[in-house]
Amino acid sequence: MKKIGREVLFLKAGENNPRNGESTLLRAKDGRILFAYTEYVGDSWQDHAEARISVCESLDEGETWSTPRVLISKPADAQNIMSPSLIRTKDGAMGMVYLRKDVLENGGVTCMPLFIRSEDEGETWSQPRSCGFPTGYYCVINDGVTVTEDGRIYVPASYTGACRDVMHIMKEPPLPHVSDVRIAYSDDHGQSWQVCEQVISSPFQCRHGLFEPGIFEHEDGVLWLYARTTFGHQYQAFSYDRGASWTAVTPNCRFTSPDSPMRVKRLGAYVGAIYNPIGYNCLFPNTESWSSPKRTPIVIAVSSKDGKDLSDPSMNATHGGFLEVARHTYLLEDDLTESYCYPSAIAVKDGILISYYHSDGSGKCLHASKIVKIGYEELDQS
Repeated sequence: MKKIGREVLFLKAGENNPRNGESTLLRAKDGRILFAYTEYVGDSWQDHAEARISVCESLDEGETWSTPRVLISKPADAQNIMSPSLIRTKDGAMGMVYLRKDVLENGGVTCMPLFIRSEDEGETWSQPRSCGFPTGYYCVINDGVTVTEDGRIYVPASYTGACRDVMHIMKEPPLPHVSDVRIAYSDDHGQSWQVCEQVISSPFQCRHGLFEPGIFEHEDGVLWLYARTTFGHQYQAFSYDRGASWTAVTPNCRFTSPDSPMRVKRLGAYVGAIYNPIGYNCLFPNTESWSSPKRTPIVIAVSSKDGKDLSDPSMNATHGGFLEVARHTYLLEDDLTESYCYPSAIAVKDGILISYYHSDGSGKCLHASKIVKIGYEELDQS
């Protein structure tokens, strides 16, 4: 498998900054590329530790980057804010969905998606607005909000119950909750929100279910939903009626997965799926600090067919579909001693920028943040 891309930014963790990651990329109207990410501050890198959203900017298509600055500060009464998704709304504003965690009186923690918008390209932001979900613990992955051609904003979230005991202090922690997928949407550029009636659940009785979903819109309007699982693959479902209903959830056997999220993005003339295959992992039993399989290597599968060859459930190994996808899959990182996850991506004038977590020798995949740049000439679509 060919390795492509070159490093253009590496935000290392350090003293009072134990973790940088969960990033998103968006072009401003004046041509700048914004790279917003979760910046942890203090001495803890855990998901519930203190964090804010910071930003770097590039004026030269991602070749060089500014010094980080705080974009959104954590409110004093919040546990943290994290996992941003920058979008361009159909009316031209800049929007962002991010997660806010709050501690309850019983010690549980809620995690709620919030939406803000900016009329001045990120200089100032509106007051946060709920995305319409009832209070609970939701995970909306970074760079995981989709604006469809008709302007509808989709926020797919994995729901794991009314709260979680992430701080390990509740006297009676809630029972483990199977994660299912719930989807909020807005038809007025984020001013108001509704939640789709259908809850999308795992086809199996299991503890973990479907987690950290994404939605990709094909050119014919079909919505492709994909989600992380513990079943060895990404699982998927489709909607043919703008999210009102979804097909049965089935495995997408093109995309093996060590319980790690995938990101699918339209990247200029291509569609790219960035993920961790598990072919190497069964040969290398190394684990992260919490004893999960290493998320290594990280690859991008590139489609010049609107991503249909990536999602089409009728195209299988018998039809040769897997081989065709494999021919156009490239390594972003090949050091199997490291881990990589939570990608985001954007097309620029002369290529593609992809950001992701990099373990940087720490033994924790949630550690440093790296951006690589891929030239279009590196993508052999012959």
